[in-house]
Amino acid sequence: MGRVPKIGFAIAALVLLIDQASKWFFFSVVDLPRVGQVRLLPIFNLTLVWNRGVSFGLLNHGEMWARIGLIVFALAISTIVARWLLATDRVWPGAGMGLIIGGALGNVIDRIIHGRVFDFLDFSGLGFPWVFNVADSAITVGVILLAWDTFFANRKAAPH
Repeated sequence: MGRVPKIGFAIAALVLLIDQASKWFFFSVVDLPRVGQVRLLPIFNLTLVWNRGVSFGLLNHGEMWARIGLIVFALAISTIVARWLLATDRVWPGAGMGLIIGGALGNVIDRIIHGRVFDFLDFSGLGFPWVFNVADSAITVGVILLAWDTFFANRKAAPH
C-alpha cells in the first residue's frame, strides 16, 4: 500500500475515533438524551436530534427496511471509496476519501447500535437549520475536497 492510501486510512480511523468519542461524551457524560439541549453561545448549541435519514435529515423514514438499506448503502459506498483510495497517489483526494470513509462508518455504527444517528452540533444561531455530527462534517468536507480536486486541481494550462 502506498503512502497516500495509508494517510487516507489513518484519516478514516481518526475521524471514526473522534466521531464515536464525541457521540459517547455528549450522549453519556453530558447526557443530551435527558437534557435535550445545552446552550453554549448565541450561534452554537448542543442539541439532541435523532436522525433516521441521511445527512441533514434527508430520507428521514423510520422503517426497518430504510435503516438496513442505509447501512448497506453506506457500507457499499465506503468499500467503493476504499478501493478508489487504494489506487490514488494524490494527497488531497486521498484525504477526502478518508474523511468520507470515516464519516460513513461512524454513522453506520450509530444505525447499528441505536437504529438512528445521534446528531448534536447545532449552529441554528447562524441560520443553519440542520443539526449534525462529526461524521456528517467529515463526509461534507471529504466531498468538497474531491470536488475541488476534480474541478480545479486537475486542470492543465490550455494550449495557446
